[in-house]
Amino acid sequence: MDIEVDEDIASLAASIATTSSGTSLASSVLQYEFKYGRRYHAYQAGSYAFPNDEPEQDRLDMVHHVYYRALHDKLFLAPFDPDGKRVFDIGTGTGLWAIQFGDQYPQTTEILGADLSPIQPSWVPPNVRFVVDDVEKPWVVSEPYDFIHCRYMAGSIKDWPRLIKQCFDNLKPGGWLELQETANRLYSEDGSLKGDSYMVKMIDGLIEACDRIGRTMDPAPSMEGWVREAGFDKVLVQKIKLPVGVWPKDARLKECGALLRLNFIEGVEGFTAALFGEVLGWEREEIKALNAGVRAESLRNDIHPIFDFHVISAQKPL
Repeated sequence: MDIEVDEDIASLAASIATTSSGTSLASSVLQYEFKYGRRYHAYQAGSYAFPNDEPEQDRLDMVHHVYYRALHDKLFLAPFDPDGKRVFDIGTGTGLWAIQFGDQYPQTTEILGADLSPIQPSWVPPNVRFVVDDVEKPWVVSEPYDFIHCRYMAGSIKDWPRLIKQCFDNLKPGGWLELQETANRLYSEDGSLKGDSYMVKMIDGLIEACDRIGRTMDPAPSMEGWVREAGFDKVLVQKIKLPVGVWPKDARLKECGALLRLNFIEGVEGFTAALFGEVLGWEREEIKALNAGVRAESLRNDIHPIFDFHVISAQKPL
């Protein structure tokens, strides 16, 4: 079903509560790299091309809210009962998904979040903990997990089939893996998004740059095939349309679209700085011009961009 356009667009005020504070870790992990006026992680430098500073943390928390609202205020869609179970959150970022999971399901035995950057808060529910680790390296797991969650990792993973096989190998029989990822190809249902759009140009550039460094920016369309190849026998796939902008008539989609528009406006600098300059070889002035075009275009209500949000839930055979 097409998203209905709101012909009488009203302003939308959205308030997102965010948390961000450091954790006590080895000093080498905290030796951040500073460039382009932003802060980047130090651990395994080069494996993540985006910032990890407070503006980026706020943006990640905002995207978490978008996905939560897109799923009708759910953290996951897999038919999985968390009580007494062990949960692993891959690429936990600010840890907001894991923290909310711990609050919402206090009977969960453990929720472990792993990330390259120590940007998670220290005050968390008693069943939540965080580690700094590279999930693409071999896992050392004391016992298999019941549920593994992986979301918003486009541009971060070098070998998706290997990572998904690691998830399979470290799940209990009957355990679930859930992948949540946006297909990073913008489109419109009414033809309002043109091929020369600044937003399209930015997305295309990000995809090209991430392909060059071997970390695909658009893994979502391939995920169903990867989980089947890994051995999962029950695979559930849902695709949800996510608008960019306040143009949808539906109130929930308008809220999601308003935040995704803000995500473009505030996030474009972090998206393009390293990848367009260091990988694609753009001059700084070219990048600034593209960023300005993306910000201006994001505010237009006569353009109706859409992302497809893929949720793949897969069960390991009993």
